Amino acid sequence: MEYLHTMVRVHDLEASLDFYCNKLGLKEISRKENEKGKFTLVFLAAGGDEQMAKDTKAPMIELTYNWPDSDGNVEEYDKGRNFGHLAYRVENIYATCQALRDAGVDINRPPRDGYMAFIKSPDGISIELLQKGDKLEPQEPWSSMENIGSW
Repeated sequence: MEYLHTMVRVHDLEASLDFYCNKLGLKEISRKENEKGKFTLVFLAAGGDEQMAKDTKAPMIELTYNWPDSDGNVEEYDKGRNFGHLAYRVENIYATCQALRDAGVDINRPPRDGYMAFIKSPDGISIELLQKGDKLEPQEPWSSMENIGSW
């Protein structure tokens, strides 16, 4: 058995691509438009996995955007808590969280311990960020920062 991808349904494809690519740093690997099924699939991989993903050897996220029906109605989805979370290992948890915060992303669970943080996508999908290697020494402003909402 080989892990291929995780599918996440999104309401606004452009907002989701802005979040996952421009803010989180994932790379678009491929896109499939299905006129008959009225949906778009966009496959994303972590930057360090980009070449492996192109060779279909790295796990990816599949963003699924179901087009509005002929009346303009869009299917409603639960806010993602029932999904669980995606997890990514990062080189520097503090630098990653600061870059996300600077881009307007709320840090729902700050990296107080120098190891773990949580953020959410525009569709409410929880994303866990884990420090690569050993925990970093606690530092401000993260050490005293409170949680925001849920993750």
